[in-house]
Amino acid sequence: MHDALLIVGGLVLLVVGGELFVRGAVQIAERMGISPLLIGLTLVGFGTSTPELVTSVKASLAGSPGIAVGNIVGSNIANILVILGIAALITPIAVGRGALRRDGTIGAAVALAFAGVGVFGMLDRAVGTLFLAGLVAYIAYAWRAESRGEPDHTAAYEKAVAFEDVHRSGVHATNASAPGAGWKGVAVSAGFAFGGLALVVLGGGLLVDGAVALARGLGVSETVIGLTIVAIGTSLPELVTSVIAALRRHADVALGNVLGSNIYNILGIGGATALIAPTPIPAAIVAYDGWVMLGVSLLLLLVARTGWRIGRREGAGLLALYALYVWSIWPAA
Repeated sequence: MHDALLIVGGLVLLVVGGELFVRGAVQIAERMGISPLLIGLTLVGFGTSTPELVTSVKASLAGSPGIAVGNIVGSNIANILVILGIAALITPIAVGRGALRRDGTIGAAVALAFAGVGVFGMLDRAVGTLFLAGLVAYIAYAWRAESRGEPDHTAAYEKAVAFEDVHRSGVHATNASAPGAGWKGVAVSAGFAFGGLALVVLGGGLLVDGAVALARGLGVSETVIGLTIVAIGTSLPELVTSVIAALRRHADVALGNVLGSNIYNILGIGGATALIAPTPIPAAIVAYDGWVMLGVSLLLLLVARTGWRIGRREGAGLLALYALYVWSIWPAA
Protein backbone atom coordinates (compact mmCIF):
# COMPACT_ATOMS: atom_id res chain seq x y z
CA MET A 1 0.00 0.00 0.00
CA HIS A 2 2.84 2.36 0.92
CA ASP A 3 4.57 1.65 -2.42
CA ALA A 4 1.39 2.40 -4.35
CA LEU A 5 0.93 5.69 -2.47
CA LEU A 6 4.49 6.72 -3.36
CA ILE A 7 3.85 5.96 -7.02
CA VAL A 8 0.49 7.73 -7.15
CA GLY A 9 1.80 10.72 -5.20
CA GLY A 10 4.85 10.92 -7.43
CA LEU A 11 2.73 10.84 -10.59
CA VAL A 12 0.42 13.57 -9.29
CA LEU A 13 3.39 15.82 -8.51
CA LEU A 14 4.96 15.07 -11.90
CA VAL A 15 1.80 15.99 -13.81
CA VAL A 16 0.98 19.10 -11.78
CA GLY A 17 4.59 20.24 -11.63
CA GLY A 18 5.11 19.69 -15.35
CA GLU A 19 2.03 21.75 -16.12
CA LEU A 20 3.16 24.64 -13.92
CA PHE A 21 6.71 24.50 -15.30
CA VAL A 22 5.61 24.70 -18.93
CA ARG A 23 3.10 27.48 -18.27
CA GLY A 24 5.60 29.57 -16.33
CA ALA A 25 8.41 29.07 -18.84
CA VAL A 26 6.12 29.92 -21.78
CA GLN A 27 4.89 33.11 -20.11
CA ILE A 28 8.45 34.25 -19.42
CA ALA A 29 9.47 33.53 -23.01
CA GLU A 30 6.46 35.46 -24.32
CA ARG A 31 7.43 38.49 -22.23
CA MET A 32 10.94 38.27 -23.68
CA GLY A 33 9.48 38.58 -27.18
CA ILE A 34 10.39 35.05 -28.32
CA SER A 35 8.25 33.92 -31.26
CA PRO A 36 5.33 31.59 -30.51
CA LEU A 37 6.69 29.06 -33.03
CA LEU A 38 10.05 28.80 -31.30
CA ILE A 39 8.34 28.60 -27.91
CA GLY A 40 6.18 25.73 -29.15
CA LEU A 41 9.05 23.77 -30.69
CA THR A 42 11.35 24.12 -27.68
CA LEU A 43 9.77 25.04 -24.36
CA VAL A 44 6.44 23.30 -24.95
CA GLY A 45 7.90 20.41 -26.91
CA PHE A 46 10.59 19.55 -24.40
CA GLY A 47 8.82 20.93 -21.33
CA THR A 48 5.89 18.54 -21.66
CA SER A 49 8.41 15.69 -21.53
CA THR A 50 9.84 16.91 -18.20
CA PRO A 51 8.17 14.10 -16.17
CA GLU A 52 9.90 11.44 -18.31
CA LEU A 53 13.21 13.32 -18.16
CA VAL A 54 13.29 13.77 -14.38
CA THR A 55 12.14 10.20 -13.75
CA SER A 56 14.78 8.67 -16.01
CA VAL A 57 17.58 10.86 -14.65
CA LYS A 58 16.55 10.20 -11.04
CA ALA A 59 16.39 6.45 -11.68
CA SER A 60 19.77 6.46 -13.40
CA LEU A 61 21.39 8.39 -10.55
CA ALA A 62 19.79 5.98 -8.07
CA GLY A 63 21.36 2.99 -9.84
CA SER A 64 18.10 1.72 -11.37
CA PRO A 65 18.79 1.45 -15.13
CA GLY A 66 15.77 -0.78 -15.64
CA ILE A 67 13.47 2.05 -14.60
CA ALA A 68 15.53 4.77 -16.33
CA VAL A 69 15.71 3.07 -19.73
CA GLY A 70 12.45 1.15 -19.37
CA ASN A 71 10.63 4.45 -18.88
CA ILE A 72 11.87 5.72 -22.26
CA VAL A 73 11.26 2.53 -24.23
CA GLY A 74 7.99 1.69 -22.48
CA SER A 75 6.64 5.22 -22.97
CA ASN A 76 7.25 5.04 -26.72
CA ILE A 77 5.56 1.65 -26.97
CA ALA A 78 2.60 2.85 -24.90
CA ASN A 79 2.32 6.08 -26.89
CA ILE A 80 1.70 4.15 -30.10
CA LEU A 81 -0.27 1.17 -28.87
CA VAL A 82 -2.24 2.68 -25.98
CA ILE A 83 -2.59 6.41 -26.62
CA LEU A 84 -3.18 6.16 -30.37
CA GLY A 85 -5.38 3.12 -29.80
CA ILE A 86 -7.64 4.98 -27.37
CA ALA A 87 -7.70 8.13 -29.53
CA ALA A 88 -8.66 6.09 -32.61
CA LEU A 89 -11.46 4.36 -30.69
CA ILE A 90 -12.88 7.79 -29.83
CA THR A 91 -12.48 9.31 -33.29
CA PRO A 92 -10.82 7.76 -36.37
CA ILE A 93 -7.54 9.55 -37.04
CA ALA A 94 -6.95 11.16 -40.44
CA VAL A 95 -3.33 10.80 -41.53
CA GLY A 96 -1.46 13.41 -43.56
CA ARG A 97 0.69 11.64 -46.17
CA GLY A 98 3.57 14.08 -46.08
CA ALA A 99 3.63 14.23 -42.29
CA LEU A 100 3.60 10.44 -41.96
CA ARG A 101 6.39 9.97 -44.49
CA ARG A 102 8.49 12.62 -42.76
CA ASP A 103 7.84 12.30 -39.02
CA GLY A 104 6.84 8.64 -39.03
CA THR A 105 10.09 7.80 -40.81
CA ILE A 106 12.10 9.95 -38.39
CA GLY A 107 10.37 8.24 -35.46
CA ALA A 108 11.25 4.80 -36.83
CA ALA A 109 14.82 5.92 -37.57
CA VAL A 110 15.47 7.15 -34.02
CA ALA A 111 13.91 3.94 -32.64
CA LEU A 112 16.36 1.99 -34.81
CA ALA A 113 19.21 4.16 -33.55
CA PHE A 114 18.24 3.45 -29.94
CA ALA A 115 17.99 -0.29 -30.59
CA GLY A 116 21.39 -0.10 -32.29
CA VAL A 117 22.92 1.64 -29.28
CA GLY A 118 21.72 -1.30 -27.22
CA VAL A 119 24.22 -3.51 -29.03
CA PHE A 120 26.93 -1.61 -27.16
CA GLY A 121 24.90 -1.86 -23.95
CA MET A 122 25.45 1.69 -22.69
CA LEU A 123 23.88 5.12 -22.82
CA ASP A 124 27.11 7.06 -22.37
CA ARG A 125 27.96 10.71 -22.84
CA ALA A 126 29.02 10.24 -26.47
CA VAL A 127 25.61 8.76 -27.27
CA GLY A 128 23.91 11.49 -25.25
CA THR A 129 25.72 14.19 -27.21
CA LEU A 130 24.76 12.61 -30.53
CA PHE A 131 21.12 12.21 -29.50
CA LEU A 132 20.82 15.81 -28.29
CA ALA A 133 22.52 17.05 -31.47
CA GLY A 134 19.95 15.03 -33.40
CA LEU A 135 17.12 16.69 -31.46
CA VAL A 136 18.54 20.16 -32.18
CA ALA A 137 18.76 19.26 -35.86
CA TYR A 138 15.16 18.02 -35.84
CA ILE A 139 13.89 21.19 -34.14
CA ALA A 140 15.83 23.32 -36.64
CA TYR A 141 14.29 21.32 -39.49
CA ALA A 142 10.81 21.75 -38.00
CA TRP A 143 11.45 25.49 -37.60
CA ARG A 144 12.38 25.85 -41.27
CA ALA A 145 9.45 23.72 -42.43
CA GLU A 146 6.91 25.68 -40.37
CA SER A 147 8.45 29.02 -41.31
CA ARG A 148 8.11 28.12 -44.99
CA GLY A 149 4.46 27.29 -44.44
CA GLU A 150 4.62 23.69 -45.64
CA PRO A 151 1.09 22.21 -45.89
CA ASP A 152 1.78 19.25 -43.59
CA HIS A 153 2.79 20.40 -40.10
CA THR A 154 5.68 18.69 -38.36
CA ALA A 155 5.09 16.43 -35.36
CA ALA A 156 7.07 18.85 -33.19
CA TYR A 157 4.62 21.63 -34.09
CA GLU A 158 1.54 19.46 -33.55
CA LYS A 159 2.85 18.34 -30.15
CA ALA A 160 2.80 22.00 -29.12
CA VAL A 161 -0.59 22.58 -30.75
CA ALA A 162 -2.01 19.57 -28.89
CA PHE A 163 -0.87 21.10 -25.59
CA GLU A 164 -2.43 24.42 -26.53
CA ASP A 165 -5.63 22.73 -27.63
CA VAL A 166 -6.05 21.27 -24.15
CA HIS A 167 -5.30 24.50 -22.30
CA ARG A 168 -6.67 26.97 -24.83
CA SER A 169 -3.66 29.18 -24.23
CA GLY A 170 0.09 29.04 -24.40
CA VAL A 171 2.05 28.61 -27.60
CA HIS A 172 0.00 31.02 -29.65
CA ALA A 173 -1.09 33.35 -26.88
CA THR A 174 -0.02 36.94 -26.78
CA ASN A 175 2.06 38.49 -24.04
CA ALA A 176 -1.13 39.78 -22.53
CA SER A 177 -1.97 36.22 -21.46
CA ALA A 178 0.77 36.24 -18.85
CA PRO A 179 -0.36 37.19 -15.34
CA GLY A 180 0.14 40.74 -14.14
CA ALA A 181 2.37 43.32 -15.74
CA GLY A 182 6.04 44.25 -15.71
CA TRP A 183 8.39 42.71 -13.20
CA LYS A 184 5.52 41.52 -11.04
CA GLY A 185 4.19 39.40 -13.90
CA VAL A 186 7.67 38.02 -14.58
CA ALA A 187 8.06 37.13 -10.90
CA VAL A 188 4.74 35.28 -10.87
CA SER A 189 5.65 33.37 -14.05
CA ALA A 190 9.08 32.53 -12.63
CA GLY A 191 7.37 31.30 -9.49
CA PHE A 192 5.22 28.97 -11.60
CA ALA A 193 8.25 27.70 -13.50
CA PHE A 194 10.57 27.09 -10.54
CA GLY A 195 7.77 25.83 -8.31
CA GLY A 196 6.67 23.43 -11.02
CA LEU A 197 10.22 22.22 -11.54
CA ALA A 198 10.60 21.60 -7.80
CA LEU A 199 7.38 19.55 -7.79
CA VAL A 200 8.59 17.54 -10.80
CA VAL A 201 11.90 16.76 -9.10
CA LEU A 202 10.12 15.73 -5.89
CA GLY A 203 7.56 13.69 -7.80
CA GLY A 204 10.24 11.93 -9.81
CA GLY A 205 12.00 10.91 -6.62
CA LEU A 206 8.81 9.53 -5.10
CA LEU A 207 7.94 7.64 -8.27
CA VAL A 208 11.36 6.02 -8.53
CA ASP A 209 11.38 5.07 -4.82
CA GLY A 210 7.89 3.63 -5.08
CA ALA A 211 8.69 1.72 -8.29
CA VAL A 212 11.84 0.19 -6.81
CA ALA A 213 10.00 -0.84 -3.65
CA LEU A 214 7.08 -2.25 -5.66
CA ALA A 215 9.42 -4.31 -7.82
CA ARG A 216 11.08 -5.78 -4.75
CA GLY A 217 7.78 -6.45 -3.03
CA LEU A 218 6.28 -8.22 -6.07
CA GLY A 219 9.47 -10.03 -6.96
CA VAL A 220 9.37 -8.43 -10.42
CA SER A 221 12.38 -6.90 -12.12
CA GLU A 222 12.75 -3.12 -12.08
CA THR A 223 12.92 -3.26 -15.88
CA VAL A 224 9.38 -4.67 -16.12
CA ILE A 225 8.08 -2.02 -13.70
CA GLY A 226 9.85 0.69 -15.69
CA LEU A 227 8.47 -0.58 -19.01
CA THR A 228 4.89 -0.73 -17.74
CA ILE A 229 3.76 1.12 -14.61
CA VAL A 230 6.35 3.91 -14.72
CA ALA A 231 6.12 4.32 -18.51
CA ILE A 232 2.32 4.52 -18.50
CA GLY A 233 2.38 6.90 -15.55
CA THR A 234 4.82 9.37 -17.09
CA SER A 235 2.86 9.21 -20.37
CA LEU A 236 -0.37 10.35 -18.69
CA PRO A 237 0.00 13.97 -19.93
CA GLU A 238 0.27 12.73 -23.54
CA LEU A 239 -2.71 10.45 -22.96
CA VAL A 240 -4.87 13.28 -21.62
CA THR A 241 -3.78 15.60 -24.42
CA SER A 242 -4.50 13.07 -27.16
CA VAL A 243 -7.85 11.99 -25.70
CA ILE A 244 -9.05 15.59 -25.43
CA ALA A 245 -7.86 16.26 -28.98
CA ALA A 246 -9.84 13.23 -30.17
CA LEU A 247 -12.95 14.30 -28.25
CA ARG A 248 -12.72 17.69 -29.94
CA ARG A 249 -12.43 15.96 -33.33
CA HIS A 250 -8.78 17.00 -33.68
CA ALA A 251 -7.55 13.42 -33.82
CA ASP A 252 -4.97 14.24 -36.50
CA VAL A 253 -3.22 16.37 -33.86
CA ALA A 254 -3.19 13.31 -31.58
CA LEU A 255 -1.03 11.48 -34.13
CA GLY A 256 1.41 14.38 -34.33
CA ASN A 257 1.50 14.55 -30.53
CA VAL A 258 2.49 10.88 -30.29
CA LEU A 259 5.10 11.03 -33.06
CA GLY A 260 6.58 14.20 -31.60
CA SER A 261 6.64 12.74 -28.10
CA ASN A 262 8.43 9.61 -29.29
CA ILE A 263 11.10 11.62 -31.09
CA TYR A 264 11.61 13.88 -28.05
CA ASN A 265 11.70 10.85 -25.72
CA ILE A 266 14.53 9.07 -27.51
CA LEU A 267 16.63 12.03 -28.62
CA GLY A 268 15.82 14.41 -25.75
CA ILE A 269 15.14 12.21 -22.71
CA GLY A 270 17.56 9.49 -23.77
CA GLY A 271 20.20 12.04 -24.72
CA ALA A 272 19.89 14.12 -21.55
CA THR A 273 19.85 11.04 -19.31
CA ALA A 274 22.98 9.67 -21.00
CA LEU A 275 24.73 13.04 -20.69
CA ILE A 276 23.80 13.69 -17.04
CA ALA A 277 23.91 10.15 -15.68
CA PRO A 278 25.37 7.56 -18.09
CA THR A 279 23.58 4.28 -17.58
CA PRO A 280 23.76 0.72 -18.91
CA ILE A 281 20.89 -0.58 -21.02
CA PRO A 282 19.43 -3.70 -19.35
CA ALA A 283 19.99 -6.92 -21.27
CA ALA A 284 16.25 -7.60 -21.49
CA ILE A 285 15.65 -4.30 -23.26
CA VAL A 286 18.61 -4.90 -25.60
CA ALA A 287 17.33 -8.35 -26.53
CA TYR A 288 13.59 -7.69 -26.72
CA ASP A 289 11.91 -4.43 -25.76
CA GLY A 290 14.08 -2.12 -27.87
CA TRP A 291 13.16 -4.15 -30.93
CA VAL A 292 9.49 -4.16 -29.92
CA MET A 293 9.69 -0.35 -29.85
CA LEU A 294 11.16 -0.38 -33.36
CA GLY A 295 8.56 -2.91 -34.50
CA VAL A 296 5.57 -0.86 -33.31
CA SER A 297 7.11 2.27 -34.87
CA LEU A 298 7.22 0.46 -38.23
CA LEU A 299 3.76 -1.01 -37.61
CA LEU A 300 2.39 2.51 -37.19
CA LEU A 301 3.70 3.42 -40.64
CA LEU A 302 1.94 0.39 -42.11
CA VAL A 303 -1.37 0.84 -40.25
CA ALA A 304 -1.55 4.57 -41.00
CA ARG A 305 -1.05 3.96 -44.73
CA THR A 306 -4.16 1.76 -44.97
CA GLY A 307 -6.64 4.29 -46.28
CA TRP A 308 -4.54 7.06 -44.71
CA ARG A 309 -6.49 6.79 -41.50
CA ILE A 310 -6.38 4.89 -38.22
CA GLY A 311 -9.92 3.64 -37.63
CA ARG A 312 -11.61 2.15 -34.61
CA ARG A 313 -10.77 -1.39 -35.68
CA GLU A 314 -7.08 -0.53 -35.93
CA GLY A 315 -7.31 1.28 -32.58
CA ALA A 316 -8.71 -1.84 -30.91
CA GLY A 317 -5.96 -3.88 -32.55
CA LEU A 318 -3.27 -1.56 -31.16
CA LEU A 319 -4.68 -1.90 -27.64
CA ALA A 320 -4.82 -5.69 -28.00
CA LEU A 321 -1.18 -5.72 -29.07
CA TYR A 322 -0.24 -3.75 -25.97
CA ALA A 323 -2.05 -6.25 -23.75
CA LEU A 324 -0.12 -9.02 -25.54
CA TYR A 325 3.16 -7.17 -25.03
CA VAL A 326 2.58 -6.71 -21.29
CA TRP A 327 1.62 -10.38 -21.01
CA SER A 328 4.85 -11.36 -22.77
CA ILE A 329 7.14 -9.48 -20.34
CA TRP A 330 5.25 -9.88 -17.07
CA PRO A 331 6.37 -12.98 -15.19
CA ALA A 332 3.78 -15.68 -14.62
CA ALA A 333 2.21 -15.80 -11.19
